[in-house]
Amino acid sequence: MSTYGIQFVMQNRLVHKLEKAGATSEEKAVTFQEANLTEQEQYWLDYFAGVFLGTIKKTRTNRYYTRNPYSSVD
Repeated sequence: MSTYGIQFVMQNRLVHKLEKAGATSEEKAVTFQEANLTEQEQYWLDYFAGVFLGTIKKTRTNRYYTRNPYSSVD
């Protein structure tokens, strides 16, 4: 599996876990403990949350949520 493949799998796993925890907007954002992330997933979380147009977002209070790229509301 290439590096890109690993990144793709990990991002999808993180998005799935955040959605499962109900973190689908900034108002519903959760901590990584509330999303029940593994240590490896926590490591990747900031990597994906730092992407400008990425799906995973981080709040100023270190909470995370997913953003639906097809939604007109962010």
